[in-house]
Amino acid sequence: MKERYPVLNGAESFYYEGNEIGILITHGFLGTPQSVRFLGESFAKLGYTIFAPRLKGHGTHYKDMENTSYEDWYAEAEKGYQFLKEKCSSVYAAGQSMGGALTLWLAGEYPEIAGIVLINAALRVPCYEYLKGKTNPRYIDEGAPDIKKEGVEEITYGKVPVPSIFELQKIMERTPVLLPSIKTPVLGFKSIEDHVVPAACTDFILEKIGSAKKKAISLYNSYHVASMDHDNEKIVNITHQYIQKNQVDSLSLV
Repeated sequence: MKERYPVLNGAESFYYEGNEIGILITHGFLGTPQSVRFLGESFAKLGYTIFAPRLKGHGTHYKDMENTSYEDWYAEAEKGYQFLKEKCSSVYAAGQSMGGALTLWLAGEYPEIAGIVLINAALRVPCYEYLKGKTNPRYIDEGAPDIKKEGVEEITYGKVPVPSIFELQKIMERTPVLLPSIKTPVLGFKSIEDHVVPAACTDFILEKIGSAKKKAISLYNSYHVASMDHDNEKIVNITHQYIQKNQVDSLSLV
């Protein structure tokens, strides 16, 4: 799928070269790498190698998004993982919202991923459920991003194609069946007050996933886009501790 519109300023993929531990960060539905840039820059300052891909149809124009599928979005996340795998000895995968679901798909396909970090991973978006099975309208208006912190501007679309919502729903519907076979260590962040994805999605994932090492962290001062909200430093610090401990545990098994 060839995009017809230019990439919006600030919405580009980004890469920081660091040590042998790589972190892939996948943004959410309608979002762009800008939404996870704080996390990426913070992890880079801690020495990690970071890549945050821009998913196809995101960060250009909603008419580009209309012509993409969930396969296109997963393909970009997969290419991002392959890119880091060539450069790093250990690769972790993190994802926010839909990016969290795509991260689970990656963990299911690539069991060698060292660990995964989910931020308000999406298995349900209740506000879209009324659209199932509908052919009209073609687009719906999208509200302001769900961020508690004032003055934060996320690059996103003001309209969303309904066919793209159906693609998101396919991802969410096909994720639960994958969970029991995933054995990758998992850290799951959930905003207690999330107006887009119920916090119960994270609870369900951690209950059903096959991982022996799993931990949930509650975020009390952020809404859905937690990577841009009050708790983003907490996400960085706890994820850093999680990766360092996981690396030590991995070495002890060698």
